[in-house]
Amino acid sequence: MDLTVIWAFIIAFAVFAYVVMDGFDLGIGILFPTFQVGSERDRAMNSIAPVWDGNETWLVLGGGGLMAAFPLAYAVILPATYPLIIAMLLGLVFRGVAFEYRWRDPNHRQFWDAAFAGGSLVAAMAQGMTLGALLQGIEVVDRAYAGSWFDWLTPYTLLTGLGTVAGYALLGATWLVWKLDGTGQAKARQLGKISALATIVLLGAVSLYNLVLNAEYAERWMTAPEIYFAAPVPILTAIVAVALIRSLKAERHSKPFWLSLALFFFGMAGLGVTMWPYVVPPGLTIWDAAAPEKSQIFMLIGVAITLPLILAYTAWAYWVFRGKVGDEGYH
Repeated sequence: MDLTVIWAFIIAFAVFAYVVMDGFDLGIGILFPTFQVGSERDRAMNSIAPVWDGNETWLVLGGGGLMAAFPLAYAVILPATYPLIIAMLLGLVFRGVAFEYRWRDPNHRQFWDAAFAGGSLVAAMAQGMTLGALLQGIEVVDRAYAGSWFDWLTPYTLLTGLGTVAGYALLGATWLVWKLDGTGQAKARQLGKISALATIVLLGAVSLYNLVLNAEYAERWMTAPEIYFAAPVPILTAIVAVALIRSLKAERHSKPFWLSLALFFFGMAGLGVTMWPYVVPPGLTIWDAAAPEKSQIFMLIGVAITLPLILAYTAWAYWVFRGKVGDEGYH
């Protein structure tokens, strides 16, 4: 049993859980300016009020797990993306403060709404660009970051940032399709169609860009025998994308949201195919960056205890608030 591989999957699971859970409430923030002031905005925000704080637990688990299980990767990735990480954290802070204060300071609600939307957009863009910076490669010399302050700023990272914004908007729109009714649901459905098309186009653009970004990436997707293992990912992604568009046109309630999650899942599977076994491309594998075996065992015991608890209270929260959202909250 390879503990390093186990930890790689634990980190990947935490990142995926954060993306899909915090992604939809960031997506609602991104779409927030399109909602009418008053009931539409209040209902959209009430739909995530019981769960948005808990969703960010996964960010802590993913970031903390990376530092503990792959300390060398953590020490390389952060200096390479400090401006993006700082922007993301500031965006999350503004969003969190605005979420609370828009209800308690109605005289300045317009300002807090702008902070909520702006913070969500900045956080989403920064997360996508961080992923792009990692995929395009980070220069490492003597086990330390050797690049410049702005190596992360390229056309490719801007593309991955826009793709993440579109994907989060899709998650937010389909969440509202599920949780709202009436005119609010109809508007969310239209936004979902637009976001779905944008997400699919940008996902395809990033995938094609990857083939010219790195020769090793192209080899994994275009040569035998690797192509036989990789081919199901784009095929299943295309099937899910078609089903998502059809479910939005058919006016389903929860189905578009679950299909959006599936689209993200296969997107992350494609990311795994592209990067494996590197944690910091092009030269730092998960085994190069891993903590000592005894440290991994010690941490694994803690995760074995805490992860089921996190999953249990998360599932309970979503079960309790499983209905539609009206003007007075969940019913």
